[in-house]
Amino acid sequence: MANAATYFVDRHVIDGRADKTAFREAVTGRTLTYGALSDATDRVAGAFAAHGIRPEERAALLVLDTLEFPQLFWGALKAGVVPVPLNTLLATPVYDTILRDSRAAVLFVSAPLWEVVAPAVAGNPFIRKVFVIGDVPGQADFAAFLDGAEPAKALEASDEEAAFWLYSSGSTGAPKGVVHVHGALKATADTYGAQVLGIREDDTIFSAAKFFFAYGLGNAMTFPMSVGATVVIFGGRPTPHDMKDILDAERPTIFCGVPTLFAAMVAHFDQTGPTAAPLRLCISAGEALPEDVGTRWQGHTGVEILDGVGSTEMLHIFLSNTPGDVVYGTSGVPVPGYDVRLVGEDGADVPPGEVGELLVRGDSAASCYWNKRAKSRGTFEGVWTRTGDKYEQRADGRFVYCGRTDDMFKVSGIWVSPFEVESAIVSHPAVLEAAVVAAQDEDGLEKPKAFVVLNGDKPDGFEARLQDMVKDKIGKWKYPRWIEIADDLPKTATGKIQRFKLRETA
Repeated sequence: MANAATYFVDRHVIDGRADKTAFREAVTGRTLTYGALSDATDRVAGAFAAHGIRPEERAALLVLDTLEFPQLFWGALKAGVVPVPLNTLLATPVYDTILRDSRAAVLFVSAPLWEVVAPAVAGNPFIRKVFVIGDVPGQADFAAFLDGAEPAKALEASDEEAAFWLYSSGSTGAPKGVVHVHGALKATADTYGAQVLGIREDDTIFSAAKFFFAYGLGNAMTFPMSVGATVVIFGGRPTPHDMKDILDAERPTIFCGVPTLFAAMVAHFDQTGPTAAPLRLCISAGEALPEDVGTRWQGHTGVEILDGVGSTEMLHIFLSNTPGDVVYGTSGVPVPGYDVRLVGEDGADVPPGEVGELLVRGDSAASCYWNKRAKSRGTFEGVWTRTGDKYEQRADGRFVYCGRTDDMFKVSGIWVSPFEVESAIVSHPAVLEAAVVAAQDEDGLEKPKAFVVLNGDKPDGFEARLQDMVKDKIGKWKYPRWIEIADDLPKTATGKIQRFKLRETA
């Protein structure tokens, strides 16, 4: 096939959607039609060549969710330049590591983010150009990047040619550069986008998950742009208050969030009432959605949340609940186009009812981790990709999340799923969110320890009552022996709890 930008951008002009709004910024109201996006990405492609940024060189995008992001992303693909969207919530040392690891030749950065990345740019041996989205004294801006550039059409590219990179979220440690090919984008649109989400041209999509996140990239670009739908974007942090305001004002038909946000919004709805947006579907990924959160959301809004699981390595969701067939507390069944297996420590398939590591195969799989051969060989095993997630398949074929491979532990010789314990804990009305890790007792044996964020003041006798509730719900041996009240939990910018950090303090 041709360059992915031809399919996702230019095709809509040919098909008569040039005047259709592709992106609309919440709050500012700025819009970009499909026709304007096609023209803008041609100019971006030409600008890369004018500034000496060659095909296969990397362009780091430290850019908030604004109209400039899709122009840069698809314009880079047209030029054969490899865009590398960066997490916008990292610290300077992490940017320094990623910019050096990717060897990006050019950096685009939103003005509010310049201060944190500037020290990483100083002394970087690879970055030749920096352009700011907005105004920073002494720095060239986006207009200067485009100034005088002749439009350029998309270069030809094969499905298997490297198109863009995403850095993994770092839920278990340092982020890794994940190399994705042109064909992976359409693969996710043809599978989850078309056959689970059922995305339509008349949909309006709002994703709280950002462009730099594989999940957000699919929600807010790949899926809507596969059918010519409209996307609402928001550059700020997704607080429950702002999310409700945007839902009410922009009236999307599809809302995409993560479990921690849905939990916070449910608590917000308890006080304010639900959104009035004409939602037909909501989706969740990043971590498994607690049953209580899904049930309460649907009670408030009347709209299902399609909980699913995906990964940066697979680009989007490959295991999901489906419209009209949602069972909260499960991750559903394989998305059409994907196959999954559960394997034990010996590599053999495990039967239903037993816990195993989830392996997946499908056309959206990444080709490798950049410059990490050993990690690549350990994750990408032929057509199968190891997810690092532990799952159990029920007799009805649905998959139940048990935890990350590194997060699982045994109590009295029996595997404990941190997620199962966490789900029981968050069903308590005083709990907003929780994380469970292994801690050692006085005999050196591992037992569950819970870190709990409360939804208000701590009730009298809270710890003992919570322990009794967990015993009654999931078993006497799984209850948390220790409960620590926390103001918040360490998370990646994509909302995944970093349990490895909690283990260090347990």
